[in-house]
Amino acid sequence: MKKNLLYIGNKLSHNSSTPTSIESLGFSLEQIGYHITYASGFKNKVLRLLHMLYATVSRAGSTDYILIDTYSTTNFWYAVAVGKVCQIFKLKYIPILHGGKLPQRHQKSPQRSKNLFNKAYKIIAPSFYLFNFFQKEGYNNVVYIPNSIAIEKYKFQERAIFKPNLLWVRSFSAIYNPLMALKILEILLEDYPGATLCMVGPDKDGSLKTCRQYAKIRHLPVIFSGKMEKKEWIELSKEYDIFINTTHYDNTPISVIEAMALGLAVVSTNVGGIPYLLDHDKNALLVNDDDIVAFAKAIKAIINDPAQSQILTLNAGKKVENFDWQVVKTQWTKILT
Repeated sequence: MKKNLLYIGNKLSHNSSTPTSIESLGFSLEQIGYHITYASGFKNKVLRLLHMLYATVSRAGSTDYILIDTYSTTNFWYAVAVGKVCQIFKLKYIPILHGGKLPQRHQKSPQRSKNLFNKAYKIIAPSFYLFNFFQKEGYNNVVYIPNSIAIEKYKFQERAIFKPNLLWVRSFSAIYNPLMALKILEILLEDYPGATLCMVGPDKDGSLKTCRQYAKIRHLPVIFSGKMEKKEWIELSKEYDIFINTTHYDNTPISVIEAMALGLAVVSTNVGGIPYLLDHDKNALLVNDDDIVAFAKAIKAIINDPAQSQILTLNAGKKVENFDWQVVKTQWTKILT
């Protein structure tokens, strides 16, 4: 018999936010028979927290496991509060680690972190970056289960040439450094007047306005598409050859995994969990955080050596098979039995 789950997280895509794990993983678990209740979809943070706590208490007698998306900023405190309620009611809860800054959060709030994670039934780390960190901190209940995609939904497009057509997919937030993408484009335009950039994603902290103003002042050929449904941006990706990930902090971003599955050449900053996901010069090119010149140089290398770039994308397509839901789901069912 499949279990009853309560999934705690930010289910906010209906409020123009990017879908997060609670929607992708939750849907996948439902498809294999788990009954899931979600909290919360309230945009207001106070109401969201109250709904999370109410759901935890009201379902204490009917829930087998509580999954808690755990981030490093405000949402960390949601996990702490829900974890405390679970401890009071002796419920099995499973923090799912997200966000490349969780190690810094652990160091900044050590007692709260230890109380939350030590008493968890299991801790799920979607990257070896966080898995290794939590193991080093002495947690023996941490399990590596990667983020996943349904690979059959992604058609790998093999490219013979790589044009300076750049695709960026993320929420517009300072931690993802979207302005860097525009500055990279500026450099590329010096050698490739036909270079273009499409930035897909909703605004999170005002960064979209900043980017729009920067692009307007400098007359940059940038498309700001806003939030797009997954099917839409997958279709859009056919028009682009290079995927850029400019983030300051990261864990195991689904957008990068999707780009690998689609055959896009990936160039990324070498931060957080990225070097655990991407192998420099094997399936992607990596540069240091905020190094605009090096990033542009890496893109030029992709363009100027299409044979090597083809090898990178084929290797990436091969590696991403490990992130297929058909592979990953067995790891989840093992945890939730």
